[in-house]
Amino acid sequence: MKNLFGEKLKVIDLGLESFHDSLKKQGVDVLHVDWKPPTPGAKILTKLNNRALNKANEEAVKRMIDSQPVLVDIKQAKDVIPGMTKRTILHAGPPIEWERMCGPVKGAIMGALIYEGLAKNPKEAKELAASGAIKFSPCHHHSAVGPMAGIISASMYVWVIKNEKFGNYAYCTLNEGLGKVLRFGAYSEEVIERLKWMEKVLAPGLRKAVKKSGGINIKNLTAQALQMGDECHNRNVAATSLFLKEIIPYLLETNLNKKTIREIIEFISGNVHFFLNISMAACKATADTILGFRNSSLVSAMARNGTEIGIRVAGLGKKWFTAKAGMPKGLYFAGYSEKDSNPDLGDSTISETAGIGGFAMASAPAIVQFIGGSPQDAIKYTKEMYEITVAKHTIYKIPSLDFIGTPIGMDIRKVVETGITPFINTGIAHKKPGIGQIGAGILRAPMSIFEEALTIFASSKIGRL
Repeated sequence: MKNLFGEKLKVIDLGLESFHDSLKKQGVDVLHVDWKPPTPGAKILTKLNNRALNKANEEAVKRMIDSQPVLVDIKQAKDVIPGMTKRTILHAGPPIEWERMCGPVKGAIMGALIYEGLAKNPKEAKELAASGAIKFSPCHHHSAVGPMAGIISASMYVWVIKNEKFGNYAYCTLNEGLGKVLRFGAYSEEVIERLKWMEKVLAPGLRKAVKKSGGINIKNLTAQALQMGDECHNRNVAATSLFLKEIIPYLLETNLNKKTIREIIEFISGNVHFFLNISMAACKATADTILGFRNSSLVSAMARNGTEIGIRVAGLGKKWFTAKAGMPKGLYFAGYSEKDSNPDLGDSTISETAGIGGFAMASAPAIVQFIGGSPQDAIKYTKEMYEITVAKHTIYKIPSLDFIGTPIGMDIRKVVETGITPFINTGIAHKKPGIGQIGAGILRAPMSIFEEALTIFASSKIGRL
C-alpha cells in the first residue's frame, strides 16, 4: 500500500472531460474516456439489433437519399393540399387544440382569419378561433410543412414539390421575410398587406416562371448551397441566391411587366431566408417516403408547435411521441431577452430529419453569428449527429469535413444508446401574439420522446421480429 501511494499516478477519467482538464493542468498523466451511464431505455436495445431492422433502415435511408424533390408549381392551398377547406387552418407541430396553443400560434391564426376575410379584426378572429367553427390540423397530416407557427389557410399560395423518384408531393407556403411576420405570430395591418401582395403579385408571377422552367431540381440547389456556406435551415443566403439566379431567366420569358418583375426580384433578394420554405417542402417530400416504412426505426418527422415537440417513427406510421417544447438559447434582437421568448416551434426540423439544417452545421460556420456559438461548435454539432444516424448522404457534402456526406437517417435506437439527442437551430418568437420574431438560437430535442418511441417500437410486432 505504501508503495502504491508513493508511485506516480496514472489516472483514467470516465465521463466528465472537466475532470480530465483539471488533472492535466496539474501535470497528472491522465486518459479521458468518453463514457456515459446507460439510459433507462438502453435495456431493450439488445433485442432490437437484428438483421431485419438494420436492413429496413438501410432501405429506408436509401429512399431518402435517392429522392428527387423538384419544384413543379405554385398553387393556392385550397386547390392542392389534401383536406383543405375555407375553414381549415393548418399549423406546425403535433396535434393541438386552441386552448393549449401558444401565443405566436394563436396570433398567426388570428392573422390568417383576418387575411381570409373570416374576421374583421383581432377580437373577432380570436372569438372565431375559440368558437369551434374552425378546424385545426397539423401541416404534417396534409403532406405539408410550415415554419415557426406554420399556419396555412385556404387562399395562401404554396410551393408544390414533386418527388420525381417516388411520385409523392409536399407543400409549404412562401416565405414572408424576418421580423414582424405571420409565421412568428404577428397580425398587424402591414402583415396582412404583405400577404395580400404575395397572393396577388408574387405567387402568380413566380408561378408563371416556374411553369416556364419545366421544373427546378431543389436537391441540386441544396447540394450547391451546402458547399457555399449554408445549412439550408437557419442560413439560406447562398440557396436564395442560387434560386434567384435560376428563376430570373424564366421570369423574363413571361408576359409580366418590368415593374412586377423588379418587385419580385427585389423581394426575394431582400429576404435571405426565401429559400427556407422551398427547402422544407423538398425535405418533407423526401422524408415522407419512409412514413409507414415497415420495420424501420428511423425518424420520419420531428416538429414543434410552441407547446410540444413531437416525432414520428417510420415503422410506427402516423403516431406522435410528444414532450414539452424546449426553450432555445441564442442571440436576441435589441430590447429582447429570454424572458420574452416562446418555447421552440415550427415544422422546420424536417430539415434535420432529411439530413441538413442543424445536422449540416459544419457547412455553415458563419451561422454562429446569427444563433450564437463558434465555428468549432458548428463542426462539433455535426460530428455528434453522425453518432445517431445510419448513413452519410451521397449528394449533400460538407467541405470542412473533407467532403463527407451529411448525417442522415435519425435512428431512435442510436439516440437512446448514445444519449445524444438531435441538435436543432431555430428562430425565436415572442411569447405574446402580435409581436413577431425576437431572435434565433439553438437547442436539443428531449430524450423522453425517443425513449417512449423505442419502448413502443420494442413492444410492437416490429420490435419482436
